Amino acid sequence: MTFDERVVNGMRVLDAIVDSGSFVGAGELLGMSQSGVSRALAKLEARLKIRLFDRTTRKVALTDEGRRFYAQIGPLLAGLEEAVASAGRGAVAVRGRLRINVDPYFSRIVLGPRLGAFLARHPDLELELTTRDQLGDMIGDGFDLALRFGQLQASTLIARQLMSPRILTVATPDYVRRCGLPRVPADLENGRHTCIHFRDPHTGKAFDWEFHRGAERVVVAPDSQLMVNDAGTLYSVCLAGYGMAQVMDLAVQPMLASGQLVQLLPDWSDERFPLYALYPSRRHAPAKTRAFLAFIESLSHG
Repeated sequence: MTFDERVVNGMRVLDAIVDSGSFVGAGELLGMSQSGVSRALAKLEARLKIRLFDRTTRKVALTDEGRRFYAQIGPLLAGLEEAVASAGRGAVAVRGRLRINVDPYFSRIVLGPRLGAFLARHPDLELELTTRDQLGDMIGDGFDLALRFGQLQASTLIARQLMSPRILTVATPDYVRRCGLPRVPADLENGRHTCIHFRDPHTGKAFDWEFHRGAERVVVAPDSQLMVNDAGTLYSVCLAGYGMAQVMDLAVQPMLASGQLVQLLPDWSDERFPLYALYPSRRHAPAKTRAFLAFIESLSHG
């Protein structure tokens, strides 16, 4: 038998009649009129092609077929109630498995060092992070959520901006002593400065060296011997004093505060690089997803 909505509703009505002992009592339990109870039961009997109750003016009693059917559906009804209750708990409890497709830069430099505190707050959550340069088939690959930077390509996924970090140009104090401070973006093209290029995973080319000051935007093309596609390598080479890099402010605040890095061209640091969450539907996001998104948004404030 195929269980459509009418069958399930009829089974609930059947259970309520047995439980209360009457059609009137079933209606009170379910918030239905007596005629509504009768119609639902009649549809179930028509679907099953059996009579479920013997009805007299004084009482309602299950037929032999009705008793056999009710005995069979009892465990099923209990299972449905438990499933509904479990789903309800899942709407408010942060638990279960959450699979996330994450931009490698964000995962390694920003997210990784801060994950411990989040997981400690949610001991019933199992988090699986997969870092990828490209989004790929998020739904087909079984991800609940994806985190991506920059301009998004058109898709059926829902996009929600979580943060918009600034892009800073940085170098070590030792580099500044050797090469001097650039005064304007064009100084990066004068041959005295060394820049570390970072590969754009979408184009395969180096990200432009952009500088924003209010509505003004300047793009320069410094020569470079080195292009990397890994955030860890970018930071290690920069921290070794080799050259200057363009990085996200929320990733380097501790290094700036400790003096390991120095911000260059601070008047030209208005460029933003938004981070988006991508997921399949606007509706009924489980608590685990909502908690993780709130955590990501909090990173831009602390």
